[in-house]
Amino acid sequence: MLVALTYFIRESRYSRGTLALFTALSFIGISLARVFFKEVLQALRRRGYNLRFVLVLGAGRLARQVMEQIDLHRELGFRPVGCLSVTRKRVGTSLAGVEVIGTIRDLRRTLESRGVDQVLVALPSRSMHHLPRIMEVCADTTVDVKLVPDVYQYATLFGGLEEFGGLPIVNLQSTGVLGINAIAKRIFDLVFSALFLVLLSPLLAAVAILVKATSRGPLLYAQERVGLDGKSFRMLKFRTMCADAEAQGPRFAQDRDPRVTAFGAWLRRTSIDELPQLWNVLFGDMSLVGPRPERPVFIDQFRRRIPRYQLRHMVKSGMTGWAQIHGLRGNTSIQKRVEYDLYYIEHWSLLLDLKILARTLAFGFLSRNAY
Repeated sequence: MLVALTYFIRESRYSRGTLALFTALSFIGISLARVFFKEVLQALRRRGYNLRFVLVLGAGRLARQVMEQIDLHRELGFRPVGCLSVTRKRVGTSLAGVEVIGTIRDLRRTLESRGVDQVLVALPSRSMHHLPRIMEVCADTTVDVKLVPDVYQYATLFGGLEEFGGLPIVNLQSTGVLGINAIAKRIFDLVFSALFLVLLSPLLAAVAILVKATSRGPLLYAQERVGLDGKSFRMLKFRTMCADAEAQGPRFAQDRDPRVTAFGAWLRRTSIDELPQLWNVLFGDMSLVGPRPERPVFIDQFRRRIPRYQLRHMVKSGMTGWAQIHGLRGNTSIQKRVEYDLYYIEHWSLLLDLKILARTLAFGFLSRNAY
């Protein structure tokens, strides 16, 4: 806020350009510092430090999923002390490598003897009548209590909780890129797309001259793609193919595609042909990071073949994405790309965007799958 006010005060000792640069660098520096400290904390937790001891209530499918996630994400610092089942027949067995040490009737004794920090209630819907008694026991302690609702089996995207007038509501299909998060992501896109356009302007000018000098046809290729909410937009690229490349209809580019010009092949291999999409980002059609947009003719095919494909369009399409930095571009598995795109949407954060952008800048321009 102080920097913003200083920007509009003409008497400031510093130029507005200096203040703008300071603001941008501060934003980047703080984001990188948060990433660094988060990585350090996760590394410590993987080595057994800063742990929270968790008691899981339940011994069925839902409790097993909780155990598997705890084991999969050890960097979160959860350490199970055991499970309590509804009935005694499960006592003494194990669930995903964790022992069932008693029943819910043993809850008070277990909390007193096991040094529990957090209780995770993972009971099936038919056993939720035990919850009042569970809360009565836990209210006499200082443990955290969290409920894993037995409804996420129906969730298709970004299952989670939110509050509506004091009422808890379970999300079964939503995205985190809403409200203030959408504004933050848009500011992120505006700042970095404008910065890249300025820094890369000499390269863009040189490529424009070479595209026109090496083949006949327009400089840019504007292709219809499908983005946010399934709406179409015109995505810009440097032209890399001959002018009549799709005279026989649209199709994916292949290795050694005869339609690609000699200079165009180099542009595609280095992904420099994608740089005009910075204008799409600046105008709001795309984001720097997000699922790569496809053409309407291919989307109709993919929707029939791949479950949850359309959920990719719940966020803006991106110049790069989680799938692309893992090598899934060009002639690679569409199914796998969708899995990575949905992972990105479910786990979105500005830090994740920054991580993807940094990896793209460092390693992502050259790809053996780009042709």
